[in-house]
Amino acid sequence: MKQLIDILHNEGLTLVIKSGDGEIRRFTGRGVKDLLMLAVEHQEVLKGALIADKAVGKAAAACMVVGGIKRVHADVMSEPALALLQDHGIIAEYGQLVDHIINRDGTDWCPMEKLSRDENNPAAIVARIQDFFQSH
Repeated sequence: MKQLIDILHNEGLTLVIKSGDGEIRRFTGRGVKDLLMLAVEHQEVLKGALIADKAVGKAAAACMVVGGIKRVHADVMSEPALALLQDHGIIAEYGQLVDHIINRDGTDWCPMEKLSRDENNPAAIVARIQDFFQSH
């Protein structure tokens, strides 16, 4: 995990994934879009993967559960994300645990955190995220 965390920070990335096959993938996208794409279209990348991420809210955690990851480290993780990951047997560690992820301008909850707040089925959360992006 240390290697992935170092890559995340040293290269200014938002997401680093070490797939089950050992390949390391780097991402710079904001929000959950990269994880959503992988969970829906390329689950083989996430199956058994180790992940280092800047911020993990419940929506990102749902994508990780659906994808079948093994372990995640987040610089910032929300309590609902931690609970969802642990409920599905995923090893989760964090730098800072927060009540919820905030939006980019710091004025409210992150829209994805709001969208997933009252749902505990990871597949249903992923479907909600897809619907959100299709309608926006």
